[in-house]
Amino acid sequence: MDLGGRANRLGMELLNQSNYKVWKTCMESYLVGDDLWEVVNGSNTSPPADAPKNSNALKKWKQINAKAEFILKRSIFPNLFDHIIRCKSAYEIWRTFDRLLNKKDEARLHILENELANTAQGNPSIAEYFLNVKNLCSEISLLNSDDAISEVRIRRIIIHGLKAEYILFVTSIQGWIQQLSLEEFENLLSSHELLDKQMAGVSIKEGEGNALVTDKRNFKGKLHFRLSSGSSSPVKKGESSCNNKKP
Repeated sequence: MDLGGRANRLGMELLNQSNYKVWKTCMESYLVGDDLWEVVNGSNTSPPADAPKNSNALKKWKQINAKAEFILKRSIFPNLFDHIIRCKSAYEIWRTFDRLLNKKDEARLHILENELANTAQGNPSIAEYFLNVKNLCSEISLLNSDDAISEVRIRRIIIHGLKAEYILFVTSIQGWIQQLSLEEFENLLSSHELLDKQMAGVSIKEGEGNALVTDKRNFKGKLHFRLSSGSSSPVKKGESSCNNKKP
């Protein structure tokens, strides 16, 4: 297929300066499906030693490598040929494109890494906090695929930023023989968070009940005092408290 020189017979856009990640993903899938990936970036990127006993293996490797080279060369814009003209294998071509075009957005990466380093739970819930950390780690890993953030590291980052009230609970489960997955860890902390909220609600209700009992007791005490002092009813305006005026 030819779409104005922008696509090759594989149906993908030709590689240029701005579409490397899309091209790389599509090309990798094609090479794997065509049994060519091993010579491009797999376990068979170097030819066998040139010896009589390896003649058949070397011939087969050269054939597979030539086919992979042809596909790679047919999938790029002509202005990129100067960069690969001296490459002697499909592997060298692949690595050249990766060094040339897989440039990281260093400024964005630096911002995200600083944000992750200073991330703490604060007011958000456990679920919101976990989601924030996982999103940051995912974007950083996308920008820096050579140093993708593992699940173990994500867990450490999350624990470091948790509220102090969860640290004792986390310490208690870290001693378990079978460690939890990140999802299980989140679910357990969310359950603990919910239990804390429920217990706090019970404490508030108990406090309100105690306050009500205290108010009732104070009211009864005041009423008893007034009755015992002879003022069983309030004095109306204009009336004498002694009611002993002469006619």
